Amino acid sequence: MRLGRIGFDCGKVDGILGPETAKALHDFQSNCGLVVDGTCGPVTVRAIERVSRQTGSGPGVATVRERDRLRSTSSSLRGLRVVIGQFGGLGNLTRAMTRDLRLCGAIVVSVDEPDARAQAAAANNFGADVYLGLESCPNEPSRIAFYGVPDFESAGGRSLAERLAAELAHLTGVDPVARGMRLQVLRETRMPAVLISVGAVRQIADISRQVTLTVRDALEAWAGNPLAGPVRASHHV
Repeated sequence: MRLGRIGFDCGKVDGILGPETAKALHDFQSNCGLVVDGTCGPVTVRAIERVSRQTGSGPGVATVRERDRLRSTSSSLRGLRVVIGQFGGLGNLTRAMTRDLRLCGAIVVSVDEPDARAQAAAANNFGADVYLGLESCPNEPSRIAFYGVPDFESAGGRSLAERLAAELAHLTGVDPVARGMRLQVLRETRMPAVLISVGAVRQIADISRQVTLTVRDALEAWAGNPLAGPVRASHHV
C-alpha cells in the first residue's frame, strides 16, 4: 500500500508479493539507490517509511488508476464489456442476465467454471469493464461482496455492490448486505467486480425474472455514474 501511495504501481493491494509488486519494489530500490534485490528487508522498509513521510498520504496508484479507467468506461449498457460468472446451480439465471444485457447493447461473456481463479482469468483476458459473480449460499445471509481490505477497497466495486444491495433488498426473500471482502475472484480480477451470494437455488428461481431486471437496471445506473452511491430503487413485480 505504501509503495502505491508514493507512486510505484503495485497493482491491486492484495497482500501478495506478485509480479507487479515485485516490479514496483525493484523500481523503488533502483530510484533510491538501494541494492536492487527485490527483497523488502529492513533497509528497504526504512527507505519506504522515510519517503512516505515526505510525500504524505494520497489515494495510491491503484485507486487513481481505477478511477481513471472508470471515467473512460461506457456510460451506458451499450458497449459495456461484462463477464457474468456462476459457481453452480445458477446457470438459468446467468443465461437470462446475459440475454437481457445483450439486448441492451452490452458485450457479455458468461462463465460456468467453478474455479474462482479461472473466472478471474476469463474476465481479465476478455478485458471486461465489470465482473458479476453469482453463487448460491443457502445456509448464509445474502450478501454482495466487493474487493476490500483494511487499507484498500475497489471504489467501483463498492459503488456497484451498494447499488445492487439497495435494489435487490426490495425483492421477496432477498435482503443482501454490501461487504468488502478478500475473496479470490475479487482479488484477482483487474476490473470492478462483485460477487452476489443468494439463498437456495429454488428460492431464487422463483423470482429469477425480477432479479434479472433488477440487476440489469442497477448495472445500467452504475455505468452512468460508477463512483456514485445507490439511489432510490425501482421496483419490479
